[in-house]
Amino acid sequence: YKFGRKMTVDLVLEALDNAVAAQNPAPGLIVHTDLGSQYTSEIFGERLKKYEMIPSFSRKGCPYDNACIESFHATLKKEEVYRTRYDRFETARVALFKYIEGWYNRKRIHGSIDYFTPDAYEKMCRAAA
Repeated sequence: YKFGRKMTVDLVLEALDNAVAAQNPAPGLIVHTDLGSQYTSEIFGERLKKYEMIPSFSRKGCPYDNACIESFHATLKKEEVYRTRYDRFETARVALFKYIEGWYNRKRIHGSIDYFTPDAYEKMCRAAA
């Protein structure tokens, strides 16, 4: 992921590059997004090709096509964003990083993955592969 003040092509390219650096996915990974202009841009499509990734898009006006990320955003807002007043962008960026990396991925259990944390579940899946 990547934090920014505006949703730009550069922001999503940096997020994609960060994800590739962190996860080193095999060719053929499907990248599912909404139809935002950042994701449908030529440069984003070229970056996906560079990484040998396959683009996939939600249908217009259908958030259910990308229910996982929509659910994450709802949880992030309910548990962190709507409960906090941030005085500066940098304060918000650090707080969101701490929430995602310190709490959501490493301590918060998820019923949809047998009450594991996302980090523990990913480690278990990688060990089984």
